[in-house]
Amino acid sequence: MAISKAKKAEKVTMLTKELAGSTSALIGTFKGLTASKDFDLRKTVRAAGGSYHVVKNKLAATASKGSKLEAALQGLKGVSSVAYTSGDPVALAKALSAWVKDNSEFTFKLGIVDGKVITAKEIGDLATMPGKEELFSKLLFLIQSPAQRLATVINATGRDLAVVINQGVEKEKFAAGAAPAAPAAAAPVAEVAAEPEVAAAHVEESAAAEQPENGTASQAGEAANSEPVEG
Repeated sequence: MAISKAKKAEKVTMLTKELAGSTSALIGTFKGLTASKDFDLRKTVRAAGGSYHVVKNKLAATASKGSKLEAALQGLKGVSSVAYTSGDPVALAKALSAWVKDNSEFTFKLGIVDGKVITAKEIGDLATMPGKEELFSKLLFLIQSPAQRLATVINATGRDLAVVINQGVEKEKFAAGAAPAAPAAAAPVAEVAAEPEVAAAHVEESAAAEQPENGTASQAGEAANSEPVEG
């Protein structure tokens, strides 16, 4: 049954809007696909974060113009369906490839990832790669691992310090009234300070010892210079 131009234009507008925000797509074809399997296929694609449509080739070519999927949706032949996503292309490839293994009615034509067209074989290779979530998990582990080791060391240092302080308190090493021991160098300093007094005492004793000798010499001089008294 042919659809009207208005209905066709509506489908083009809707598909154009959806494809404009998509970055990756997997295009396939099918033969003898039952309604129940078609429903299961759409459910699988949605679970992987994508959308799925069976499309007219010309409609797909028109709707994809100017989008990142344009290169893969031009010049399609035969029956075509497209599963597209703005999320992880690996997750979509994994889910769809796993479903295709159990449902031979569906086969891949080609795909496109961030503007690069890939073959059906490369879609299989894409499905074996780690997805974004897996890569992010590994990257997060690598980032957090050194930080976790650093935190462990810091926590251990804090615990060891607390143990030392606690032992010091128990042994009264940090008692407030404990007087510090006198330094060993204090005694020599006191002796040096006392030496000037000892020297002064020696000077005074020397002066006292020399005073009688000076007095005797003075008296002898006076006697020698005195003239005899005339009688």
